[in-house]
Amino acid sequence: MDLPSNSTSCLVCGSRLVKNGKTAAGTQRWRCPGCGSSSVRRRPDVTRREQLRRFVIWLTGKLTQAEIDGTATGRTFRRDTAWCWAVQPRLEPATEIHHAVLVDGIWVGTWCLLIAISDNGELLAWQWCGRETTAAWTALLEQVPAPAVIVSDGGSGLPSALRACWPETAHQRCIFHLQMNTTRHLTRNPRTDAGKALRGLVMNLSDVDDEDTAIGWQLQLEQWWQTFGHLTRERTMFRNGQFGFTHDRLRKAWILIRKVTRDGVLFTWISYGNPRTTSPLEGGINSQIRDLLRRHRGMTEEHRRRAVEWFLVLHKHHIDHAISLATTAPTTPSETATEPDDEPLGPTLYDTGLDATEGLWLRTGWAGRA
Repeated sequence: MDLPSNSTSCLVCGSRLVKNGKTAAGTQRWRCPGCGSSSVRRRPDVTRREQLRRFVIWLTGKLTQAEIDGTATGRTFRRDTAWCWAVQPRLEPATEIHHAVLVDGIWVGTWCLLIAISDNGELLAWQWCGRETTAAWTALLEQVPAPAVIVSDGGSGLPSALRACWPETAHQRCIFHLQMNTTRHLTRNPRTDAGKALRGLVMNLSDVDDEDTAIGWQLQLEQWWQTFGHLTRERTMFRNGQFGFTHDRLRKAWILIRKVTRDGVLFTWISYGNPRTTSPLEGGINSQIRDLLRRHRGMTEEHRRRAVEWFLVLHKHHIDHAISLATTAPTTPSETATEPDDEPLGPTLYDTGLDATEGLWLRTGWAGRA
């Protein structure tokens, strides 16, 4: 008989229960001196909380299911914690205003996860989306109070969301991602002198440390344009008879660099003292997420998303507090079975009875093998 956790009376006769030894598992056994019934107090809430704790430890750790369960296969662990996949972790709303916020996206299967952290590494919010759009970035920014400056890798849709949600916030373009994007266009070893000079300028952004060197870098960029700018406008007729830019990769790299300099998002860190890269996010949380998914490779996409959510919550809160904040995800309502319609009135066209015209009677002769 299962008793409530606060009950000390017998549910049969109402007598006060007394201790009566322990079970083989070490659980206290209780006995009623009046009617002699014996029972063990059950705490399903404590059991489920412990199951959820073990589930989260396995999901975010390095131990296997068998090691967590102490068995050879971990089958008991999977059976006891199957319900834990429906528990959805969440963060408390961010209320503190930070000087700088770093944002970046990481792909988990076909889903893109947008993450926002503060300049001291504190996780602020996350947002799942199909791709980096203005609506997705807006949903993320609305969860965080507006900071003084935001650092990003230049994802699409962010500038529009930034103007709508945080119009007074300055924008810093991640220098490391700018260098990577430029290298993607020009390669690591450009063949032309213009490509070598432009890539060298972009890589020298890491050496800029004050306002004077920033001004000197912009003067060198202007000098490059005066020397090699005409190459970005040259056109050539290709084999298909259409004209195109002769130095297309050089042109794309130049347009990228010109845009960030004209928007004034390249040297924001000099005035505001914020980080100039998203490396604390890219090399910190994002790298650990990739390592987590690598350890649990083979999971479904839905389970991978749940694993990442638990990892993010535990990155900020202790496991006990994270479990207390978790909620059960809503389940999809099952389709109700529709009752068959009443039989239509009128003569029956097809029925279950047998008819000789259907050829169902026993045959004789060669066809019936008689």
